[in-house]
Amino acid sequence: MEYRELNNELTIETLQKLKLRINDRFPKSGLENVCGELLKVAEESKAKIAFISKPLLWLRIVLVSVVLLTFTILFLTISTLNVETGQFNMIDLISIAEASINDLILIGAALYFLAKTETRIKRNRALDALHEIRSIAHVIDMHQLTKDPKNISENNTANSPTRSMTLFELSRYLDYSSEMLALCSKISALYANGFKDEVVLQTINEIEGLTTSLSRKIWQKISVLDISKG
Repeated sequence: MEYRELNNELTIETLQKLKLRINDRFPKSGLENVCGELLKVAEESKAKIAFISKPLLWLRIVLVSVVLLTFTILFLTISTLNVETGQFNMIDLISIAEASINDLILIGAALYFLAKTETRIKRNRALDALHEIRSIAHVIDMHQLTKDPKNISENNTANSPTRSMTLFELSRYLDYSSEMLALCSKISALYANGFKDEVVLQTINEIEGLTTSLSRKIWQKISVLDISKG
């Protein structure tokens, strides 16, 4: 199973190394700070994923208790009916049928509600975490937004963003941004390891599509840089 699913620890290790690499070239930069936040999210995801991967025991205990209580009530109801020499009158038969049907409906409703409640709790926890990852992906995109290789040698106006990087530094900055976006996608995919909820899987796919699209824009800039170097 080692190579069949993503490993949280290895993802965190990759992010730690990426943060060190960013610090080597761009110490105390905004990009390094964003990478640090992404690293925190990855570390926090271990506990969150463990939570949604395990059954909620307290909720399942409540579920079993409701079922046992219902069967107990059903048994007591039947035991109080008037039964003489194995013969039932019509009233007794109707009472048994009505009590049995009502209790079965109650059991079914309780099972459905409690099962959905567990899924809902886990889904909300996963969606909150995935929303945070999506937000960080947009923050990464904002940091690389003004890093346009076409304007690196042009004269700046008073309101132009500062462009003090060399072509090589800009290339590394964009490359780091692309790696961070890829890791955003990988962290979100970790939430599918132990929780196959349709809504969560759809959200993970949306984040993957978002990071791929943002990364594609970055690689277009890197391609322009490669041409400029040539």
